[in-house]
Amino acid sequence: MLMFAVIVASSGLLLMIERGILAEMKPLPLHPLSREGAAWRTASPKPGAPSPEDRDSDLRVLQDVRNRTLRALCRQPGMPRDPWDLPVGQRRTLLRHILVLAGVLDSVDVRLKMDHRSDLVFLADLRPEEIRYRLQHYFKFLFVRNPLERLLSAYRNKFGEIREYQQRYGAEIVRRYRPGSGPSPAGDDVTFAEFLRYLVEEDPERMNEHWMPVYHLCQPCAVHYNFVGSYERLETDANQVLEWVGAPPHVRFPARQAWYRPVSPESLHYHLCSVPRALLQDVLPKYILDFSLFAYPLPNVTREACHQ
Repeated sequence: MLMFAVIVASSGLLLMIERGILAEMKPLPLHPLSREGAAWRTASPKPGAPSPEDRDSDLRVLQDVRNRTLRALCRQPGMPRDPWDLPVGQRRTLLRHILVLAGVLDSVDVRLKMDHRSDLVFLADLRPEEIRYRLQHYFKFLFVRNPLERLLSAYRNKFGEIREYQQRYGAEIVRRYRPGSGPSPAGDDVTFAEFLRYLVEEDPERMNEHWMPVYHLCQPCAVHYNFVGSYERLETDANQVLEWVGAPPHVRFPARQAWYRPVSPESLHYHLCSVPRALLQDVLPKYILDFSLFAYPLPNVTREACHQ
């Protein structure tokens, strides 16, 4: 039986499992598989691409930085040691976003978009003793993303494409920050600056999951994750996780849809340079733990950088 958990958030990975695959899984190894044992997932390198040794070295350095930083923070007095050390609201948020995959998804069609409310099982759906067992024994991982890329992605998707978010959040943002907007704005033309102003005034622990800081959403001191992957290395890191949990060769991380256009460094740079620097200075402290814990650099939005 496959035993592991995965964070589901806009920064995270939703792992798709092929139909019936869980019945074929063996128990997890006590230690990650060796490179020899996982050779079936290694593709031939492209000309000019970094060698597997270089990629492994970069990954080890990044993971070491994250692990050391997390350990240093989580050792501080007063930091939570498990979810039951958290206030009730924070614990509820955390348990509602840890997806459990352990033989429960035996009829998922990877070609379809899953319904998070009915197709998936989260820790919050289980009894306390079941939650504790899984947190102690399951392989747990999360995927993180550059905090500002994540905010821009959420802004483009939620306010540019999803009517529910336009009505629920967009209309309120326009009413707050756009003089003369009227009592019933559509909420489908929120600017990025208006969205950032909204975030400045929001309590991070009460934010929507798609822009809540990952620290508050995933509580890396209360949950001891075995692996922290990144959106920037999504396919490589996802395949690394599949190796470590002993997935068979035909289980692969799904390719992105052809129409998907991720946030590019150029797009992010343009949007950040288009908003007042003072506004960015107010937003960044909300996400400073995500920058520092997960080894992301703060943005360079000096006049010189923005004029390049």
